[in-house]
Amino acid sequence: MMTTKERLKKILVEELNLEDVTPEEIEDDTPLFGEGLGLDSLDAVELVVLLEKHFGVEVKNLDEGRAAFQTIESLAAYIEERIPR
Repeated sequence: MMTTKERLKKILVEELNLEDVTPEEIEDDTPLFGEGLGLDSLDAVELVVLLEKHFGVEVKNLDEGRAAFQTIESLAAYIEERIPR
């Protein structure tokens, strides 16, 4: 069974069409935006949709989202705290 981090990496690569990177190459502490994976503000909007689609987690608060969208590690923690059970 895949961990939340592994699922996130796979979703990022496949759904955001990241080129030149595989899920296995993404480190848990790689920044999602800027110098890291190079996501932009449009990707952030798409990421909000993907979190709801794949994990049932809504990002309602922009400040929380901004903090969560730093790295795979922070995003996985955000999801695991809020995932519906």
